[in-house]
Parts: sequence; structure tokens; C-alpha cells
Amino acid sequence: MFYLSPDILSIGLISLSAVVLILLILIIRLQVRLKKLLRGDAKSLEESINLIIEHVDELEAFKKESQEYLKLVEKRLRNGIQGVDTLRFNPFKGTGAGGNQSFSTAFVNEQGDGVVFSSLYSSDRMSVFAKPLQKFKSSFELTEEEAKSIAMAHDKLILPKA
Repeated sequence: MFYLSPDILSIGLISLSAVVLILLILIIRLQVRLKKLLRGDAKSLEESINLIIEHVDELEAFKKESQEYLKLVEKRLRNGIQGVDTLRFNPFKGTGAGGNQSFSTAFVNEQGDGVVFSSLYSSDRMSVFAKPLQKFKSSFELTEEEAKSIAMAHDKLILPKA
């Protein structure tokens, strides 16, 4: 027969208890981590993964919808008036009549489409002119002041990088 001394038996029992304690701590730690992984309504790992996939699909749909909306907004913005500038001037330089009450104001979009308004003011009358613009040019002859207000409005545009 085989005989074990009480000292060896107690060391073995203490060692076995230590191993069991370490394993118990590891199991508890694993249980806590598993609960964190399965938090929410999910009861299993597979259910958690399916919920995550569903949320990713919803995010993809939202992303696609947002991109389409932004493309539409970008198209609308390109056609909207973005560059506006006014130049005041005195058309009657030598006589002093009118002062700087005359003006030329240009309204243009990114493509240079829009209109330029001009007003000539004198002490006895005021005239207003409107000239349509396409690509920063008009089919009507432009005055120096109108051309300058169109150029200033063009400079105010924030054009996208090509």
C-alpha cells in the first residue's frame, strides 16, 4: 500500500483548493464579460450578432438616403443665387448731379447665370435697367460699371474644388 504523510496531504489539499479558487475567479470573470457581450434584449450570442447586422443594415440605408439628399441639395444650390455685389457710381462726373446715387448690382449663381440691375439717377429722373446673364455674359451691351459688378459678384462665389 501507499502511505501519504499528513503534511503532503494538507499541501495537496491546499494546492487543489487554490486551483479551484483560481478557476472559480476565471469563470466569474468570463460570466461578466459574456453578460457585457449579450447586454440588451439578446439572450444569445447569435441573437446579438443578428441585432448588430440589422443595425448596420439600417445605417447603410440611412447613409444611402443621406447621400441622395445631399446630391439633390447640391443641385439646388448650384442654381441658387450665391454671388451678389453692388457698385455705386456717379454717371455725371463733371456736373455733380446725382452724386453716387446710381448703382449696378449683379446676382449670379455658380454657372454665371443671373441678372444685373442698373440704376441711373439724376436730379430730374431715375432709370432702371435689367440685363439677363448667362455664363457671366449678357446678350445686351454691358456698361463698365455693370461688368465690374458682375466680376465682383463672381469673386464672392465659393466654388467647389475641381
